[in-house]
Amino acid sequence: MKRFSSIARRQPYLTSWVLLAVIGGLLTACDTLPNSGPVESQVTAQQKNTSKNTLGFEIIPVTPQLASWLAAEKPPLLSTLNMATYKPSHNDRIGPGDHLAISIYEMGNGIFVGSVPTTTTTDTSSLTTMKGLSDAPPLGSVATDLPIVEVNDDGNITVPYVGKVHVAGLTISEISQRISGALKHLSTNPAVVVRPVSDETNVALVYGAVATTGRIPLTPNQEHVIDVIALAGGAKELSEDTLVQLTRGDRVVQAPLKLIEQTPEQDIPLQPGDRIQLLNEPRSFTVFGAASKVNEIAFRTPDVTLAEGLSRVGGVSDTRGDPNAVYLFRFEDRDIAQKLGLPIDAGQENIPVVYKLDLMDAQNYFLAQKIPMKNKDLIYVANAKVNNFNKFFALLSTIISPGITAAWLAK
Repeated sequence: MKRFSSIARRQPYLTSWVLLAVIGGLLTACDTLPNSGPVESQVTAQQKNTSKNTLGFEIIPVTPQLASWLAAEKPPLLSTLNMATYKPSHNDRIGPGDHLAISIYEMGNGIFVGSVPTTTTTDTSSLTTMKGLSDAPPLGSVATDLPIVEVNDDGNITVPYVGKVHVAGLTISEISQRISGALKHLSTNPAVVVRPVSDETNVALVYGAVATTGRIPLTPNQEHVIDVIALAGGAKELSEDTLVQLTRGDRVVQAPLKLIEQTPEQDIPLQPGDRIQLLNEPRSFTVFGAASKVNEIAFRTPDVTLAEGLSRVGGVSDTRGDPNAVYLFRFEDRDIAQKLGLPIDAGQENIPVVYKLDLMDAQNYFLAQKIPMKNKDLIYVANAKVNNFNKFFALLSTIISPGITAAWLAK
């Protein structure tokens, strides 16, 4: 009985020594506790370590000047095609591949009479299609309809008794005058009427997420982007992420379809040869680290700011996050990278950069409202240094509580 009492009296001291040994072991292992990502000092160290920073990214603190640059950055929209060098097209020029119907009107015994089918004009109703021609055929003239001709790759057609006639780049009226002028020394007062049978030049190509893909004829009416999309049956799916990509020559520009609908200057007139592609590309950004929620977030609105992006995941975690170190990882465009003085390789279009936002600085909340998010951006909230200690004490309490209970029972 005495021996048991002696052990019982010694139990608190034994428990204390055991607990101290456990605490010492936990303190040694404190730095090995799992984390959702690096702390601020680790991010900075890795940026400076060339063996780890193989991409060569730079950490740039968010400043009012930087926020202004990012807010002003706009992708090349459709309106940028209508610059000082822009030459409007009237969609009335003939080009290779077009087919033309040519009628020649002559008085008396013309050079074509008898060689091909002819008709005689007897009233003004037969001349309605010739309105506006300076050389409109007079009553009683004999009309000769030539076989339909195709404009060849060189932009030429061949007319009997005239030979080769270059017509590419000319209007119908100009072609008529050119052929008529070539016939004047061969026929008495000839008049020429040219009609396009098929127009392969004045067309725009529409494809992608539209109801009907194909060629859309362009007329002197000056069809605009929305007109052509409507003629193609409209978009298959209309959302904030429906983009219109317009290719003109070697230039490619994009704009959201809704922006074009709401902004008249973006609804530009199309030119022959333009190609319109409708794209459905859902935009999103991801959030990692000590945010209240780690997630991939869809934009679902035309624009999302950095402040809005953080709010969608509940902001910085009160128990784990470091508000001094919120990072925006992005592959930045060349023009912004040049303003920041970042090293750029020849031909490199996307430059890795990390923007650091200190949310303990009140003015940075205003700046966060100006910085627009981009598709595939990544927000990382660094873990707070105290986070490991919080985990340590949580783990310690789990281990100590049973020991304290046992010591209390032994009393």
